[in-house]
Amino acid sequence: MNGTADTPNVDLGSPERFGFSWERFSSPTADQREQFARWTCLLKKDDWAGLSFLDVGCGVGRNSLWASEWGAGPGLAIDLDPRSLALAHANLAGRNVEVQRRSAYEIGETDRFDIVFSIGVIHHLDRPEVALAQMVAAAKPGGRVLIWVYGYENMEAFVHVLNPLRRLLFSRLPLRWVWGLSLLPAGLLWLALRGGLSRIEYFRLLRQFRFGHLRHIVFDQMIPKISNYWRQSEVRTLMARAGLDAIELAWVNEMSWCAMGRKPGTLGK
Repeated sequence: MNGTADTPNVDLGSPERFGFSWERFSSPTADQREQFARWTCLLKKDDWAGLSFLDVGCGVGRNSLWASEWGAGPGLAIDLDPRSLALAHANLAGRNVEVQRRSAYEIGETDRFDIVFSIGVIHHLDRPEVALAQMVAAAKPGGRVLIWVYGYENMEAFVHVLNPLRRLLFSRLPLRWVWGLSLLPAGLLWLALRGGLSRIEYFRLLRQFRFGHLRHIVFDQMIPKISNYWRQSEVRTLMARAGLDAIELAWVNEMSWCAMGRKPGTLGK
């Protein structure tokens, strides 16, 4: 699908690149549950109970799994890459969650879900505002829309030094090459963390992860065709322009943003 002024360019996203990544890190783990709790910190565990949800850009389904474990459902988890969807089906087997192939740009739901969320996806899109509008449409009146996105604050060095390498080099190389190359920065980061790197909360969190998880995080930073790092004001503006009310933002791990708003109207199940 090619883009026009009114039609987002799906080809500028990276579902097939992340599908390659998920094949190598497909099993949900306890530290991922902790990540999800932080990424969705504007909702507590009890807030999910009994509520329907939509997971936009579900990957292998790990975030839908945690929401289901916390009592949410029924749910719908959507993505584009066939490998990701197959793994999501396996990870969500027996859960009250349906897995479907749909684009974030063409969700096609209206007033259906209590909670619509997207973790780590919106900032990789050619037209994030179009995807967010689809998410708002899918929420019930009075329902909540939540996103977690990369922040600019405390990430300036990455944005100005490492991100250009991703854009000009790593995002263009064959994925198997990038997977091999990821060993070097992952190893350097692992050594730095063991050496005491702890300037922000994110680094203190990473120190708890095994090397395989750390490498997966590094690899995911290297492969996207698009990565946006947004300031707090930019995230708030994105949510406001989508027509959401009662917008809240939380600074996650001192390097990213959880943002949530309510769709105007009265919630009705």
